[in-house]
Amino acid sequence: VQLQASGGALAPAAGSLGLSCAAPSRTLSVYEMGWCRQSPGKEREFVAAIRLSSGVTNYANSAKGRFTISRDNAKNTVFLQMNSLKPEATAVYFCKARRAYSYNYSPQAFSYWGQGTLVTVSS
Repeated sequence: VQLQASGGALAPAAGSLGLSCAAPSRTLSVYEMGWCRQSPGKEREFVAAIRLSSGVTNYANSAKGRFTISRDNAKNTVFLQMNSLKPEATAVYFCKARRAYSYNYSPQAFSYWGQGTLVTVSS
């Protein structure tokens, strides 16, 4: 599964930014897609995920209420809308996917990754 993330940019604190992740290749076997991020000097962490068939979503506590993940199955694309951005959201955001259900949302629980896209939130 090849994933292509885009949309990273410089945004002001309290501003908004949207990320996209496209899976150009055949995705019928993908069960869930989502996002992780890695801030400078920190470990990679889960942000949000969505099950492609049902649309069920999961969010990290840091993302709840401000980030929204959605999908367009016809375009094999997942979106992450980030609102009320904070400087601590500055990170490289990675799109990820997996083929089966798991209760584990740690980054290591996802098998497929795209290249990262840099989000910088200025204070």
